[in-house]
Amino acid sequence: MKKIIDADKSELLKQEQHWEKMLSSKPEMFGELQSSSASKATEIFKEEGVMELLELGGGQGRDTMFFAQNGFHVQVLDYSQSGVEAITEKADSQGLSNLVTAKAHDIRNPLPFKNETFDACYSHMLYCMALTTKELEFLSNEIRRVLKPGGLNIYTVRHTGDADYGTGIHRGEDMYEVGGFIVHFFSKEKVNHLAQGYQVVDVSEFEEGSLPRKLFRVILRKEGV
Repeated sequence: MKKIIDADKSELLKQEQHWEKMLSSKPEMFGELQSSSASKATEIFKEEGVMELLELGGGQGRDTMFFAQNGFHVQVLDYSQSGVEAITEKADSQGLSNLVTAKAHDIRNPLPFKNETFDACYSHMLYCMALTTKELEFLSNEIRRVLKPGGLNIYTVRHTGDADYGTGIHRGEDMYEVGGFIVHFFSKEKVNHLAQGYQVVDVSEFEEGSLPRKLFRVILRKEGV
């Protein structure tokens, strides 16, 4: 395994302010329609009989609304207060407030839920934010804690085959700042490392956007009882 270069923590911490500014100034930064990842996850969740869903890094709620429209009870966390307010307003306007609860939370801290609360967890490109491997290990363990036995953790990340990998400003580990955003790029080795305590159901590659971004879709199942 290659040597890990310590992350520039001061720069990583600035990302919260950067995301807050972007989300508050661009009401539909990611568009209104759900991501293809949310569509795929919904198919899987319905097959699994998921009802109680945790979404991490909900942004402005495009995937959150889609999940609620499909009948899931969604608890969504995001560290941007602007994002949380946008999600709450959308849920109210669409008559989905009974299915959506949004809270501001920094996922570097313990998740504010009891053990074995959720049938599944979903996050789209949250794992590839400005988070160190140690912080991701903590997050992975916290997700496992709040999942019911056999619960699913589905997440997507940009991987090291992406065109932006190795460009811009290096911020430690496999993190690079491009256009003001720090991205943590994943190898399959890192996916497997963070899967401790889970069964790896599937790791597949897909593309998104005009660059295009190259991503992994990771499907994990909580092991044990």
